[in-house]
Amino acid sequence: MNTVNTLVRRARRGDAEAFIALIEECKMTLQRVALGYLRNEEDVADAIQDTILDAYEHIGNLKKEEYFKTWLVRILINRCTKRYRMNQHKAYLEDYSEEAQRDVGKADVEFREMLSILPDDSRVIFQLYYGEQFTIREIAEILGMNENTIKSRLHRGKEQLRVALEGR
Repeated sequence: MNTVNTLVRRARRGDAEAFIALIEECKMTLQRVALGYLRNEEDVADAIQDTILDAYEHIGNLKKEEYFKTWLVRILINRCTKRYRMNQHKAYLEDYSEEAQRDVGKADVEFREMLSILPDDSRVIFQLYYGEQFTIREIAEILGMNENTIKSRLHRGKEQLRVALEGR
Protein backbone atom coordinates (compact mmCIF):
# COMPACT_ATOMS: atom_id res chain seq x y z
CA MET A 1 0.00 0.00 0.00
CA ASN A 2 1.19 3.48 -0.87
CA THR A 3 2.51 5.39 2.13
CA VAL A 4 1.23 8.73 0.80
CA ASN A 5 -2.29 7.36 0.42
CA THR A 6 -2.15 6.04 3.99
CA LEU A 7 -0.98 9.43 5.25
CA VAL A 8 -3.76 11.18 3.32
CA ARG A 9 -6.37 8.86 4.84
CA ARG A 10 -5.00 9.52 8.32
CA ALA A 11 -4.86 13.29 7.69
CA ARG A 12 -8.48 13.27 6.48
CA ARG A 13 -9.43 11.72 9.82
CA GLY A 14 -7.76 14.62 11.64
CA ASP A 15 -4.26 13.22 12.24
CA ALA A 16 -2.12 16.38 12.29
CA GLU A 17 1.14 14.40 12.30
CA ALA A 18 0.14 12.62 9.10
CA PHE A 19 -0.67 15.98 7.50
CA ILE A 20 2.73 17.36 8.55
CA ALA A 21 4.42 14.31 7.03
CA LEU A 22 2.56 14.92 3.76
CA ILE A 23 3.65 18.56 3.69
CA GLU A 24 7.25 17.55 4.42
CA GLU A 25 7.05 15.17 1.47
CA CYS A 26 5.92 18.02 -0.82
CA LYS A 27 7.77 21.03 0.60
CA MET A 28 10.51 21.21 -2.06
CA THR A 29 7.90 21.01 -4.83
CA LEU A 30 5.93 23.81 -3.20
CA GLN A 31 9.07 25.91 -2.84
CA ARG A 32 10.20 25.44 -6.44
CA VAL A 33 6.77 26.03 -7.97
CA ALA A 34 6.16 29.15 -5.89
CA LEU A 35 9.64 30.52 -6.67
CA GLY A 36 9.07 29.98 -10.35
CA TYR A 37 5.82 31.85 -10.14
CA LEU A 38 6.51 34.70 -7.71
CA ARG A 39 10.30 35.17 -7.54
CA ASN A 40 10.07 37.08 -4.25
CA GLU A 41 11.07 35.15 -1.11
CA GLU A 42 8.53 36.82 1.19
CA ASP A 43 5.65 36.26 -1.23
CA VAL A 44 6.75 32.65 -1.73
CA ALA A 45 6.74 32.04 2.03
CA ASP A 46 3.31 33.66 2.40
CA ALA A 47 1.83 31.70 -0.51
CA ILE A 48 3.16 28.41 0.86
CA GLN A 49 1.89 29.18 4.35
CA ASP A 50 -1.57 30.06 2.99
CA THR A 51 -1.53 26.88 0.88
CA ILE A 52 -0.75 24.68 3.86
CA LEU A 53 -3.48 26.29 5.93
CA ASP A 54 -6.03 25.92 3.11
CA ALA A 55 -5.03 22.31 2.54
CA TYR A 56 -5.30 21.49 6.24
CA GLU A 57 -8.75 23.09 6.47
CA HIS A 58 -10.06 21.44 3.30
CA ILE A 59 -8.34 18.05 3.14
CA GLY A 60 -11.75 16.46 3.68
CA ASN A 61 -12.74 17.77 0.22
CA LEU A 62 -10.00 15.77 -1.50
CA LYS A 63 -11.79 13.12 -3.53
CA LYS A 64 -8.94 10.73 -4.38
CA GLU A 65 -5.94 10.17 -2.13
CA GLU A 66 -3.54 9.58 -5.04
CA TYR A 67 -4.15 13.15 -6.25
CA PHE A 68 -2.99 14.82 -3.03
CA LYS A 69 0.14 16.37 -4.56
CA THR A 70 -1.75 17.60 -7.64
CA TRP A 71 -4.47 19.04 -5.41
CA LEU A 72 -1.91 20.75 -3.17
CA VAL A 73 -0.04 22.29 -6.12
CA ARG A 74 -3.35 23.56 -7.53
CA ILE A 75 -4.07 25.33 -4.23
CA LEU A 76 -0.55 26.80 -4.32
CA ILE A 77 -0.96 28.07 -7.87
CA ASN A 78 -4.26 29.71 -6.93
CA ARG A 79 -2.55 31.39 -3.99
CA CYS A 80 0.42 32.47 -6.15
CA THR A 81 -1.91 33.88 -8.80
CA LYS A 82 -3.79 35.86 -6.19
CA ARG A 83 -0.57 37.19 -4.66
CA TYR A 84 0.90 37.96 -8.09
CA ARG A 85 -2.16 40.01 -9.02
CA MET A 86 -2.02 41.89 -5.72
CA ASN A 87 1.62 42.76 -6.37
CA GLN A 88 1.36 43.34 -10.11
CA HIS A 89 1.71 47.09 -9.72
CA LYS A 90 4.98 46.67 -7.81
CA ALA A 91 8.29 46.19 -9.60
CA TYR A 92 10.55 43.61 -8.00
CA LEU A 93 14.26 43.52 -8.58
CA GLU A 94 15.55 40.06 -9.28
CA ASP A 95 17.68 39.73 -6.22
CA TYR A 96 18.18 36.33 -4.69
CA SER A 97 19.54 36.58 -1.22
CA GLU A 98 22.62 34.63 -0.20
CA GLU A 99 20.41 32.55 2.06
CA ALA A 100 18.11 31.62 -0.82
CA GLN A 101 21.07 30.62 -2.96
CA ARG A 102 22.43 28.41 -0.16
CA ASP A 103 19.06 26.68 0.12
CA VAL A 104 18.94 25.71 -3.53
CA GLY A 105 21.69 24.13 -5.57
CA LYS A 106 23.44 25.68 -8.51
CA ALA A 107 21.30 23.68 -10.93
CA ASP A 108 18.13 25.09 -9.33
CA VAL A 109 19.47 28.65 -9.64
CA GLU A 110 20.34 28.04 -13.29
CA PHE A 111 16.93 26.47 -13.91
CA ARG A 112 15.24 29.48 -12.31
CA GLU A 113 17.32 31.85 -14.45
CA MET A 114 16.34 29.89 -17.53
CA LEU A 115 12.66 30.08 -16.53
CA SER A 116 12.93 33.86 -16.19
CA ILE A 117 13.43 34.03 -19.98
CA LEU A 118 9.96 32.59 -20.51
CA PRO A 119 6.70 34.56 -20.42
CA ASP A 120 4.63 34.15 -17.26
CA ASP A 121 2.07 31.86 -18.91
CA SER A 122 4.79 29.33 -19.80
CA ARG A 123 6.98 29.60 -16.70
CA VAL A 124 4.67 27.64 -14.40
CA ILE A 125 4.10 24.97 -17.05
CA PHE A 126 7.86 24.48 -17.46
CA GLN A 127 8.34 24.34 -13.69
CA LEU A 128 5.66 21.71 -13.29
CA TYR A 129 6.75 19.64 -16.29
CA TYR A 130 10.55 19.77 -16.11
CA GLY A 131 11.08 20.77 -12.49
CA GLU A 132 8.45 18.61 -10.80
CA GLN A 133 7.87 15.90 -13.47
CA PHE A 134 4.10 16.28 -13.61
CA THR A 135 2.53 14.82 -16.76
CA ILE A 136 0.86 17.00 -19.36
CA ARG A 137 -2.51 15.64 -18.24
CA GLU A 138 -1.79 16.50 -14.59
CA ILE A 139 -0.62 20.01 -15.51
CA ALA A 140 -3.76 20.55 -17.58
CA GLU A 141 -5.83 19.48 -14.58
CA ILE A 142 -3.86 21.64 -12.13
CA LEU A 143 -4.07 24.74 -14.31
CA GLY A 144 -7.56 24.09 -15.66
CA MET A 145 -6.31 24.14 -19.25
CA ASN A 146 -6.60 21.98 -22.34
CA GLU A 147 -3.80 19.41 -22.76
CA ASN A 148 -3.08 20.74 -26.27
CA THR A 149 -2.55 24.22 -24.82
CA ILE A 150 0.01 22.79 -22.40
CA LYS A 151 1.80 20.98 -25.25
CA SER A 152 1.75 24.12 -27.36
CA ARG A 153 3.23 26.30 -24.60
CA LEU A 154 5.92 23.72 -23.89
CA HIS A 155 6.84 23.63 -27.58
CA ARG A 156 6.78 27.42 -27.95
CA GLY A 157 8.76 27.86 -24.72
CA LYS A 158 11.44 25.39 -25.81
CA GLU A 159 11.83 27.37 -29.04
CA GLN A 160 12.07 30.66 -27.08
CA LEU A 161 14.74 29.17 -24.83
CA ARG A 162 16.70 27.77 -27.78
CA VAL A 163 16.74 31.19 -29.49
CA ALA A 164 17.65 33.00 -26.25
CA LEU A 165 20.42 30.56 -25.35
CA GLU A 166 21.91 30.63 -28.89
CA GLY A 167 22.16 34.41 -28.58
CA ARG A 168 24.37 34.20 -25.50
